[in-house]
Amino acid sequence: MARTRVIASPQKKQSVVAKIKPTQDEIALRAYHIYLERSCTPGNAFDDWVRAERELIENHGKPRRKPAPKSATA
Repeated sequence: MARTRVIASPQKKQSVVAKIKPTQDEIALRAYHIYLERSCTPGNAFDDWVRAERELIENHGKPRRKPAPKSATA
């Protein structure tokens, strides 16, 4: 009798970036900055929050800029 091989279907691997989510504090801070960019006009808190969350998720895996080196003052 011939043996049959069972081949498992390949599973999709989620990238590490997709698993990392920004914290509520990070979202709140970005939403606040968006609010300031809008000249502090009220009434868009939910939209600001959603935009902030989306931006942070999209940019979370991207490398951040390194701060400029401090110049020596003598």
